[in-house]
Amino acid sequence: MSLSSNQDWLARSQAAVWHPCTQMQHHAQTASAAHLPLVPIARGSGAWLYDFDGKRYLDGISSWWTNLFGHANPRINAALKDQLENLEHVMLAGFTHQPVVELSERLSALTGGSLGHAFYASDGASATEIALKMSFHYWRNTGRPEKAEFLCLAGSYHGETVGALAVTDVAIFKDAYAPLVRAATVIPSPDSRLAEAGESPADVARRAAAALEAHLEKHGENIAALIVEPLVQGAAGMVMYDPEYLRLARQLCDRYEVHLICDEIAVGCGRTGTFFAHEQAANDGNPIRPDLMCLSKGISGGYLPLSIVLCSDTIYEAFLDDSVARAFLHSHSYTGNPLACRAALATLNIFESDDILAANRLKSAKISTALAPLADHPQVRHLRQRGMITAFDVETDDPYFSRRFYRAALGREALIRPIGNTVYLMPPYIISDDEIAHLGQSIAGSLQEALAK
Repeated sequence: MSLSSNQDWLARSQAAVWHPCTQMQHHAQTASAAHLPLVPIARGSGAWLYDFDGKRYLDGISSWWTNLFGHANPRINAALKDQLENLEHVMLAGFTHQPVVELSERLSALTGGSLGHAFYASDGASATEIALKMSFHYWRNTGRPEKAEFLCLAGSYHGETVGALAVTDVAIFKDAYAPLVRAATVIPSPDSRLAEAGESPADVARRAAAALEAHLEKHGENIAALIVEPLVQGAAGMVMYDPEYLRLARQLCDRYEVHLICDEIAVGCGRTGTFFAHEQAANDGNPIRPDLMCLSKGISGGYLPLSIVLCSDTIYEAFLDDSVARAFLHSHSYTGNPLACRAALATLNIFESDDILAANRLKSAKISTALAPLADHPQVRHLRQRGMITAFDVETDDPYFSRRFYRAALGREALIRPIGNTVYLMPPYIISDDEIAHLGQSIAGSLQEALAK
């Protein structure tokens, strides 16, 4: 099929494709403030995306937080081409293969061996459901079926399937399906923006942890697990909080025999400055570890659908029995796909060979410098940063602010898609100094244009 113009692909897409997380009518309302442009992409290279008319866009949000090392990365491409010549897929029930074994071993090593067993799926919501089911089933297998309830943070987001919605506290995703959902208990978030006069972020974290402790004192015997997005709650508007909350949550979960599930789907793989975000919380000088950890998005470099749940030996061993009913009977056809696993291995290779975490510290500082002038804007609130994630809130009552900003940024060759009134950056790690400067200028100009309405 030959390449054609943007207009050709726009018309065909609008007629045939139902896009995710979208009110489709907004794509057609070109003269409305509610208009959401639909952008046909022909190819990607590095941090840039190119449409069919030759216009380019700097991918400031890593294509929904997935792309780590740029589009069409030659090293990941080469690994996939090699794998394609050997094995594209084989079912993982009763079979195994080199990429899935090596990836499982390397991920376990990254946790210091504390999470030694990897279970595979395709997407983040599935990983959430797997972790919840593992926790629930563990307590049943160990003779404590009363531990069947879950806790999540206010504003939490862990996916949009029915199971994942149980621990998601974002109304626009959850409310329509409430009759289908067995909702978890929502406990206070350690959101640093909630600091009262004289409070530090660590003080807010301790206050939220005290609320967790009070709940566990009353209901701990019925709680299976607490699930958290470590350090940054993404869909809530890049809510950031102090690692002290994770440290205290780990202690409380141990005391009340509750599993701690860390959802590292968006914040893992170096996004917050450490490979796993939870590593920034420590007890006795050692990083805390969850009982279950969910990975997806960046783990495959943004190339292929892949999610993984890592669990402790204790949880894994509770499923070993002659009875099939005590096994963990969850699956999908493409579990542990060799191509996706090979992409993940290539991604881990780049982390190691290029010392990405150290390089990201320098890039993070440059992003901070580029966006620092925004702190003086009269409508900007809470300019904040955690590793390679930067965000700020905009004080405006314009219900269409996010779409105005998005359109203005596209006009400035930048893909930056606010969450409500929160503007954020989460760029690929290969972004250059000039590209950082470009994003800074695009954000400043787009903010001015969007607020001018």
